Amino acid sequence: MLEELLAGWIPRQRWFAGKGRSIDAVRVESDLVLISGDPSLRHVIVEVRQGDTSDRYQLLIGARRELPQRLRHVLIGHAGVDYYDAAHDADLTGRLLTGMARGETIGRLRFRHVEGAVIDPDLRSLVLGAEQSNTSLIYGEDYICKLFRRLIPGVNPELEIVTALASRGAPHIATPYGWIETDLDGENTTLAFLQEYLATANDGWALALTSVRDFYASLPEIGADEAGGDFAAEAERLGTATARIHVELAAAFPTDVVEPPEVKHMVEGFRRRLARAIQEVPELADYTDIAEDAYDRLAATAREIPVQRVHGDYHLGQVMRTTTDWVILDFEGEPGQPLAERRALSSPLRDVAGMLRSFDYAARHLLAGHPEADRLESRATEWSARNRTAFMSGYVAGGGRLTPDDAILLRALELSKAVYEVVYEARHRPTWVSIPLAAFRDTKA
Repeated sequence: MLEELLAGWIPRQRWFAGKGRSIDAVRVESDLVLISGDPSLRHVIVEVRQGDTSDRYQLLIGARRELPQRLRHVLIGHAGVDYYDAAHDADLTGRLLTGMARGETIGRLRFRHVEGAVIDPDLRSLVLGAEQSNTSLIYGEDYICKLFRRLIPGVNPELEIVTALASRGAPHIATPYGWIETDLDGENTTLAFLQEYLATANDGWALALTSVRDFYASLPEIGADEAGGDFAAEAERLGTATARIHVELAAAFPTDVVEPPEVKHMVEGFRRRLARAIQEVPELADYTDIAEDAYDRLAATAREIPVQRVHGDYHLGQVMRTTTDWVILDFEGEPGQPLAERRALSSPLRDVAGMLRSFDYAARHLLAGHPEADRLESRATEWSARNRTAFMSGYVAGGGRLTPDDAILLRALELSKAVYEVVYEARHRPTWVSIPLAAFRDTKA
């Protein structure tokens, strides 16, 4: 009966990856009781089959004879008792903290904590509402526990990277406390990760937007360096923090180089992405020469490219400004990509390119539909250029490498990212296509 209820409930969840396709079957693969009685708590792993594909999802299922009003919005269904999404039930979620604090093993579940970490199991939780692919629980003002909803066999890169960096005493990360794991298909697989919650920190994207709004609202003769909300000093500090994290990642994990023949192979991949994008968004064809020139220059460098572990999905929404410095979050890479790709070595300039694109987005996304967009375009360009320059200055000062050949690679990576963004915006936010297209107007390497 539970499987039937879940078949109707799962497709409506934000974290469900199979939207738009019918569900053929839902099968409970694992069902462990963590708390018995009324209410009860069960940890459930379900397999969802849709045609030729099959995905696993992690659920915390509560059961009560009578569901209180505060939990009616997460009701799964009724079958003798009310079943509901217990991630939203603060009366039950402390069990996760208790398990990690004690280092318990329950059936196939293993609760673990970082050596020396002290976890308070009595804190009550609140679900963070902004996420799409995961569910995060905020415990008091101390912890954030990320539950990975769609399960991919293997250790999650975020757990792997943050614990490795913490063991080195690396700066600019949130302190790790514990995790939950199990075995899937014979591989140790991360189910949840508990970290320090930065209760008083500010989101980098929000800070950047405040700066952009201040600049747009200032008098026409006021430059970006004179506006009250100038962000350049913070951009420079963020560049330094980014470089230091890259230095720590290179020390904590193996490194390698990509030989010139593989560089050419990478460039061919860029060209294929561009050709496919033009088929979908024909207006991108006007910028083909600019992109191809950047790719040609990279192919002609004929040098090795150092590669290492990187963040993999780096932008202003992944960084937080505390009272003392920047902290970098979400090292799991792009959630939609295969785990092997998220763990693969890459040039650290891939992260740099992602952040540079994020500065452009911060500068221009307020112009979409703005009645004075044409007048403000030059201001957007000025704000972005100032903060990109400041970020790169900080990156070099923090130990980041940027030779003339590196600048060529960075330009190619940034334009390849912009090609991806053009397609994404055309599919999901057509009024925003002008934002990534602006990346091709500046022909400087």
